[in-house]
Amino acid sequence: MSKKAHNKAIEQFRKASRMYSDASIFMHEAIARKAGLSGADHKYLGLILQHKALTAGDIAKLTGLTTGAVTGLIDRLEKKQLLERQFTPNDRRKVMIIPNLENSMRLLQPIFSELQEKTSALFNTFTEQEIQIIERYFTKATEIMKATTHQLNENQND
Repeated sequence: MSKKAHNKAIEQFRKASRMYSDASIFMHEAIARKAGLSGADHKYLGLILQHKALTAGDIAKLTGLTTGAVTGLIDRLEKKQLLERQFTPNDRRKVMIIPNLENSMRLLQPIFSELQEKTSALFNTFTEQEIQIIERYFTKATEIMKATTHQLNENQND
């Protein structure tokens, strides 16, 4: 592939990536509205659901949110019964945030089921090697975005 063709392919890929990112944000905002959540709360809930239990401090570290913002997030999600606060038996000052997977799935699964069917059908159009390449891109791009986020958050404290 010539340098010019390579550069054009990269530019087309970047354009497709931006379009994917934008469409993802808009879709998740629509899903959140349908579920009665804000877009941010929906995404943070997804992150919380990946853990059995977290402290508010853990959530702040994972998200970059202030502890005050995390308290508001927990309050809103607890009110919707999507998680609960539990005091630890050994130290009642320490509160664990326990996601309610059952209630969360009851709320979100009907919204996501058609999307999952369509993305599964799309995956079936790719070879195993193509899927591995796509997975490698997303894994490496995620590492870059996490490092950038960390750097921006650290610089914010300066």
